[in-house]
Amino acid sequence: MGQLYQIYWYPVYAYIRQRGHTHHDAQDLTQGFFERTVEQHTLTGVTREDTKFRSFLLKVLNHFLIDEWRAAKAKKRGSLQVISLEDGAAEARYCKQPIDKVTPEILFDKNWALALLDEVFEELRRENESAGRGDLFEEIKFCITADRTDISYAQLSVRLKISEAALKVKTHRLRQRYRELLRARVADTVSSRQEVESELRYLHEILSR
Repeated sequence: MGQLYQIYWYPVYAYIRQRGHTHHDAQDLTQGFFERTVEQHTLTGVTREDTKFRSFLLKVLNHFLIDEWRAAKAKKRGSLQVISLEDGAAEARYCKQPIDKVTPEILFDKNWALALLDEVFEELRRENESAGRGDLFEEIKFCITADRTDISYAQLSVRLKISEAALKVKTHRLRQRYRELLRARVADTVSSRQEVESELRYLHEILSR
């Protein structure tokens, strides 16, 4: 659960900001949301058959915000410290986002997708470092999700002192592994295998907006 919070706290924060809350209130509400989720064991008993985890978390968050609005009273946070929000870091990141004409729900889904991709990328990095391929990963990581724009295979192969053919094979395998990890991570957030493809398509679409 701690890992989930570390991955998805920013989509929650940005959604709350989009709902009209100030930076400091959004920090408090984000902390409070995760505290209550733990304290009330909100995720206990939830299975993948119930719903997409993305949709479930947003539903729970909306219920929390309604409860907080109804309570209309100050509440100190920080007793549990589920997550740590660096002062200013979340707001700086939020302000950089082009959120014109974007609904809070769309922004939540977009940040959800970005958090998912970041976590998959870091998992792939850890795998390669554990296998002693950390240096190679750092050199060719830009080939995983984007087209090569700054350097060709021929140039990179010379720099890495391997053949161009071998470099293409290594890059292909890295991309393939990235897709496998992404598919597995998405599968953990939906209710059935049949939903994996549709969720992947949706995340790709939402990131294109």
